[in-house]
Amino acid sequence: MTSTDNEAARVRAEALAARAQSKADRAKFRTVRNMVWSLLACLAVVGFIAAVTWRPHEEKITAVDYSNHVAEGRKLATWLKAPEPMPAGWTATSAQLRAPENSPITWHLGIITDGKRYVGLEQSDMAARKFLSDELGKTTDDGTSTINGVTWQRKALTERENEHALVLAGAGVTTIVVGNAGYPALETLATTLR
Repeated sequence: MTSTDNEAARVRAEALAARAQSKADRAKFRTVRNMVWSLLACLAVVGFIAAVTWRPHEEKITAVDYSNHVAEGRKLATWLKAPEPMPAGWTATSAQLRAPENSPITWHLGIITDGKRYVGLEQSDMAARKFLSDELGKTTDDGTSTINGVTWQRKALTERENEHALVLAGAGVTTIVVGNAGYPALETLATTLR
């Protein structure tokens, strides 16, 4: 054996000894206690990050003043209705009057109830069948409601879960009160329409 071979054998022996020592050192620290402490440290970091970054998600309802839409709409269409007064605790959140030239007039008012449910008012002088299809999609008849002596048709929306509508069609105008607040809330809005 030459000195180069001896040197190579010594380096290999030292490398093997170092690996064995490293393996033994790592094994000393691989205990259940150390694993539990590591897990607790990770959970503490995650908990800290969650506590620092978490913010309660509260939906802020932004009210809109729909009175200008109503005033402008009544100049074009005397049949336009709006809640007068708005039921207590309810908030109008969207209003849109569409009156393009040579097209039907369409009025929309979106409302959030005091129970944080949606109720919408839709009106148009568009052909009733097309307007109902555009606004409600597929529906099934669900009885009637009598509001201020007038009979409204109840509709269950088959394409939207837990949504219902009250429909009043006649004299060239269709009025829809629709939402997920249930028939009592829809009837409440319908009674305020003037």
